[in-house]
Amino acid sequence: MADNARAKRLADLIREVVAQKLQRGIKDPRLGSQVTITDTRVTGDLREATVFYTVYGDDEDRAAAAAGLESAKGVLRSAVGAAAGVKFTPTLSFVADALPDTAKTIEDLLDKARASDAKVREVSAGASFAGDADPYKKPGEEDETPETDGDAPA
Repeated sequence: MADNARAKRLADLIREVVAQKLQRGIKDPRLGSQVTITDTRVTGDLREATVFYTVYGDDEDRAAAAAGLESAKGVLRSAVGAAAGVKFTPTLSFVADALPDTAKTIEDLLDKARASDAKVREVSAGASFAGDADPYKKPGEEDETPETDGDAPA
């Protein structure tokens, strides 16, 4: 079992090697400059690596990039093995990163909240307080209405 620092170093190396190989070494038109490697994770025994990627484009481009990465898996694994110098080169699996979709969902929710806040601000612009402007008693102020006890004679 390898330590976490070694797995992290290997993951960083795999991310860099795969990104460089995709940019310069693979001539597949499905991959091109549309694919971005976002993260890499390696198991504790250094046998399997998961490479997360994003694709700039629509669903058709994503499907084409996934097929291109699957077909280039052997070449990429060979490049990782040559660069890493480890006894066993980890197998690579490619997973589309959900980060851009999650970020878009969060941005949409924030836009909705901003619109709701603007609407509340617009409605409350000409409104006045329901009671006094400052409903809290301050020290030293006397209550203007005398208190009467129900049992005491008046």
